[in-house]
Amino acid sequence: MPLSEHEQRMLEQMERALYAEDPKFATALEGTGLRTYTRRRVYQAIAGFLVGIALLMAGMVAQLIWISVVGFLVMLGCAVLAVTGWRRAPKPGEQPPSGGTATGRAHRQRRSVMDRIEQRWQRRRDEQGH
Repeated sequence: MPLSEHEQRMLEQMERALYAEDPKFATALEGTGLRTYTRRRVYQAIAGFLVGIALLMAGMVAQLIWISVVGFLVMLGCAVLAVTGWRRAPKPGEQPPSGGTATGRAHRQRRSVMDRIEQRWQRRRDEQGH
C-alpha cells in the first residue's frame, strides 16, 4: 500500500531529523535490509565457489583425490547458496516476506525500532507544539 502525500512528507521530515540528530546511526540504518544481506550472501557464495575451484585444481595437481572431492563439494554447496539466495532477494520496491523465519523476525524487530522512532518523533513534536 503506497504512502499518502502527508505520510511521505512526515517520513522525509523524520529522516532529515534523524540525519541531523545522529548521522552515524542514520547511515548505519541505510546499509541494513534484506536486499543488502542477500547480495552479500551471494557474493560470499561466489567467493566460496572460487575457493572450491582452487581446491579442485590443487587436488588434481597434487594427485590427492580427497582434496578434489572437497573442492567439488564446496563448489556445489556455494552454487546452491548463490542460486537460492539470488531467487529469494526481493525486487526493488517489493516487501520482504514475513513469517516465522529468521528474516521475518528481523523484519519485525526493524519494525519495532521504527515504531519507537516514530513515537519519539511524535513526543518531540507534541512537546515543541505546546
